Amino acid sequence: MSEAPPPIRVLVCDDQALVRTGYVTIFSSQPDMEVVGEAENGHEAVAAARRLRPDVVVMDVRMPLLDGIQATRQLAGPGSEDPPKVLVVTTFNVDAYVYDALRAGASGFLLKDSAPLELVNGIRTVARGEALLAPAVTRRLIGHFAEHLRPADTDAPRRQEIERTLTPRELEVLRQIADGLSNAEIAAALFITPETVKTYVSRILAKLGLRDRVQAVVLAYRTGLVSGGS
Repeated sequence: MSEAPPPIRVLVCDDQALVRTGYVTIFSSQPDMEVVGEAENGHEAVAAARRLRPDVVVMDVRMPLLDGIQATRQLAGPGSEDPPKVLVVTTFNVDAYVYDALRAGASGFLLKDSAPLELVNGIRTVARGEALLAPAVTRRLIGHFAEHLRPADTDAPRRQEIERTLTPRELEVLRQIADGLSNAEIAAALFITPETVKTYVSRILAKLGLRDRVQAVVLAYRTGLVSGGS
């Protein structure tokens, strides 16, 4: 019998003690997770992450001394060695926070009013190396790109390259991703299984050299594969 994989090591960072306690209670009850520490400000978060080497850091945005965005940048930004996965969780569904968190190196972004199961699955998702955005946040990002990228900004040669690289079905899935659909929603729309969609998504990201679905959305809009009216 093969041994069970080691638990996901989680560091909880939030300036509110009650919130931290709630997270610790939820995450500690999961058989595949271990809470290795807590932090109540950004400086403590950075120090604790470097000392404890967690797999996933659950990071609040608004914290004293050093905010969660700056702490994320120090831990997972460009040039970081062996960075942890950072899951940003906040009460504020604000575009600037999302953009800044992703640019700082965050692997995911969820809202604090997400159900406990969403938070737990969010940790598992980023621990696997996958990017995660709350559906509402994804659609806000898409709205931003649809509004600000005009036809003149599209990259026609890159679009032609994508169309040559991807199969017709993969192009269809890419457009669905860019419309903000989840794997389950894409599966229902295309009458295929979620597992098949997951395979398509992996192939698309690999073929185009993309890190995650967020980059796929950006590329689809920048190259004109989709537009605000699509």
